[in-house]
Amino acid sequence: MQITAPCVVSLTWRLEDAQGQSVEVLDPPMEFFYGGEDLFTKVEEALADKVAGDEVSVALEPEDAFGDYDSDLVCFEPREVLPENVDVGMQFEGLPEGASTPDMPADRIYTVTEVYPEHVVLDGNHPLAGVGLRIHVTVHDVREATEEEIEAGTLGDSGLSIAAGPGPGEPIH
Repeated sequence: MQITAPCVVSLTWRLEDAQGQSVEVLDPPMEFFYGGEDLFTKVEEALADKVAGDEVSVALEPEDAFGDYDSDLVCFEPREVLPENVDVGMQFEGLPEGASTPDMPADRIYTVTEVYPEHVVLDGNHPLAGVGLRIHVTVHDVREATEEEIEAGTLGDSGLSIAAGPGPGEPIH
């Protein structure tokens, strides 16, 4: 079966930065809804009419992937509003309760980038924001989408987006 919207594709991939350094490897294959919200537009365009066994490589500029880096999504919060064991790399969905920075989007994943005795730096940018990428995709299977999948327009966590996690201000890890 050829890839045409709507359908479900089973893919593996290797994601690299502009210098060819590996960023992520998806293996074993994972299913994605083609023709909805699961894949970047440029990846979908490259996969059009492909079949199981085909491979494609796509260059993704930041605007084609995780967007440009936005310094307005970085804030300083008092250390006491975060868990005692706060450490670089921890992530929170939304700012923690008691946060003092106004007008920060609540629907972002914030990553702790620096920890100081009195404050913590939180960054609401995706870790790959502002980064040019290259993705090498292998098609493993193509099947018809179910009515439920078509209605939802997604199979859930695509691996190329941030999955829903704990409530606002709750640590993800």
